[in-house]
Amino acid sequence: RNLQAAAGRHAAVLTFGGAWSNHLVATAAAAARSGFGSIGVVRGLHAAEHLTPTLQRCVELGMQLHFVSRADYAQRGDPAFLAALQQRYDHPFIVPEGGANREGREGAALIARYIDPGYTDICISVGSGTTLAGLRMALPATQRITGFAPMKGGRYLKQQIAEWLPPARHQNWRIIDAYHFGGFGKMPELLEIFMREFHEHHSIPLDRVYTAKMMYGVLDLLQQDYFPPGAKILCIHTGGLQGNMEEGAR
Repeated sequence: RNLQAAAGRHAAVLTFGGAWSNHLVATAAAAARSGFGSIGVVRGLHAAEHLTPTLQRCVELGMQLHFVSRADYAQRGDPAFLAALQQRYDHPFIVPEGGANREGREGAALIARYIDPGYTDICISVGSGTTLAGLRMALPATQRITGFAPMKGGRYLKQQIAEWLPPARHQNWRIIDAYHFGGFGKMPELLEIFMREFHEHHSIPLDRVYTAKMMYGVLDLLQQDYFPPGAKILCIHTGGLQGNMEEGAR
C-alpha cells in the first residue's frame, strides 16, 4: 500500500532499518518489481565497513544505502532530519521503519485473506508491530493473536500497537518477550540446535533473527498448556532467511 501511495508522485521510496532488517530487503524487492528506486537509511556507521548478506541483497536489488550514526538514526521521526533526506535524494516517498504507518498496516491486513477462520490462534514474530496490528484489524476478534518479540523488553510494543487499534480491537492479542535468547540478533547454541533439528524434522527453514525464536516459544508454550485445549494454531513465517548467512547475527 505504501508503493500505491507513492505511485505517480515519487520516483523512489526511502525507508529505515538495521543491518539485519527484513523490512529493507522487502522494500528493495517491492520497489524494484514496481519500477521505483529505493534508498535505505541504515542504523550504525560500522555497518558500512562489511555489508551483511541482508544489506548485500538490498544492494543487489538496486537499493542505495545511506549509513548514519545511531544518534542520527534516532532522529528518523524528526521533521528537519526527514526534510534533509528529502532534499538529498530528490524527494522520495518516505516509509517509516518497519513500514509502521497506516498504509503499512493496511498492506499487512491483506494477509488475513489467506488465514482460515478455523484457526483459533495466530502466532507471529514482531519487529515494529505493523504486521500484528494489521492482522488484528482484519481478523475476527475471536481469533487470538500472539506476537513474539525477538528483543529484550519487547513488551513495549504492546503500547505502540494499542495506539494503532480502535478500542473494539483491544482484545485477544498479546506480546511475549520471554524468548529473545539474549537480545535482538543474538544466536546462542541452543537456538542454533533448535533451528537445525526443526528443519530436519519438518523441512522448514527458520531464520535466526525472528521465526526461530517464535517457533521455539510456541513449542515451549505448548508444553506449558498455554494454549486452550483444542486450539488450532497457525504460525506465520515472515521470511528473513538471508539472515542465516550472517555471522554477526549470532
